[in-house]
Amino acid sequence: MGRIWLIGGTQESANLASIIAQEQIPCIVTVTTKSAQSLYPDVDSLQIWVGRLSVEKLGEFCQQQQIVAILDASHPYAVEISQIAIALSQEYHLPYLRYERPTVKPGENRGVIYLDSFETLLGGDYLTNHRVLLTVGYRPLQMFQAWQNRATLFARLLPSSTALEAALQAGFTPDRLICLRPPISADLEAALWRHWQISLVVTKASGSAGGEDIKRMVTAQLDIPLIVITRPLVNYPQQTSDVSFAIEFVKQSFN
Repeated sequence: MGRIWLIGGTQESANLASIIAQEQIPCIVTVTTKSAQSLYPDVDSLQIWVGRLSVEKLGEFCQQQQIVAILDASHPYAVEISQIAIALSQEYHLPYLRYERPTVKPGENRGVIYLDSFETLLGGDYLTNHRVLLTVGYRPLQMFQAWQNRATLFARLLPSSTALEAALQAGFTPDRLICLRPPISADLEAALWRHWQISLVVTKASGSAGGEDIKRMVTAQLDIPLIVITRPLVNYPQQTSDVSFAIEFVKQSFN
């Protein structure tokens, strides 16, 4: 019997995996860390693969696991794995669906600045002399190392040793780091910004699941500018933000 390959690592993918498991559809979920593995239910029909799969091994992986379809629920900024999965789906003629958390509608919040990349942010003069809170994950933090003497940088991270080590290597001192796992309430968000006397916040367009709507609310409340790095553009063959559509896609792959 074949399996669905669910590209995971997010809470949304864990929610999808739980529904797929309830339907008793064989599924293998790939995640890169042990901490991500803990998001998923421990059931017989669901196998969790922990670690990074090399491009060279993915074709072999699809054949060995008898993959019949790919449900890509990776993080909106995990562009590389999505591009690889799309290429594999085309090479092996596998149905592919991208499930992505909905975006937050822009609204009329005048304190929000949209930029297309971290390169645009760091190539401009947005951060100079600001007390900046970065809520962008740990991977981009190395890019901010050169700004440590031009702005006062703080970062909020997920509670993992990998994230903490990356932040320290990027020049962040322990007193400018806080590890919290979402969801984070508006009151806690506002208290943190006040405590650190933040004058500018940088985040990703991570949707409500990533707390983007809460940050917009606190931006308006405290009159602090919010810079949003928009999602990378990927030409997905098929995409949805509808859970029921994603589950129907999975079911049809076994018909």
